[in-house]
Amino acid sequence: MTHLALHVQNLDACIVFYQDFCQMQVIHERSAGSQRIVWLAEAGREHEFIFVLMSGSPGYKRNTQDYGHLGFALASREAVDDITDKARRGGCLLWEPRQEPYPVGYYCGVLDPDGNAVEFSYGQPLGPGAESVAG
Repeated sequence: MTHLALHVQNLDACIVFYQDFCQMQVIHERSAGSQRIVWLAEAGREHEFIFVLMSGSPGYKRNTQDYGHLGFALASREAVDDITDKARRGGCLLWEPRQEPYPVGYYCGVLDPDGNAVEFSYGQPLGPGAESVAG
């Protein structure tokens, strides 16, 4: 997989969110007619995986039973707790942190400005800390 693309209602707010919460950087931006298209990536992963945000969406209408989400692995439980605190202060915490059995690990959920869920986890067999996870 090389990229994931989402239409969003408020492109600028979403860019700020993914920069602030996910440490992603804008690596490309262009216009296609009236639509703005922005590529973001984590530092050092610019040639591995790109997150594309496109303007022009009416906004995501999240259902209360919807568990769809984007996932970011963090380096520690404390990093998950830090994101939780930041989201709580910002009024965008969706799921309180919780520990689940392997392979889920410790995670919390945050809503981006468009209503998409973003999971921040530690202890999954993917990303930072994966080598120390027993399965």
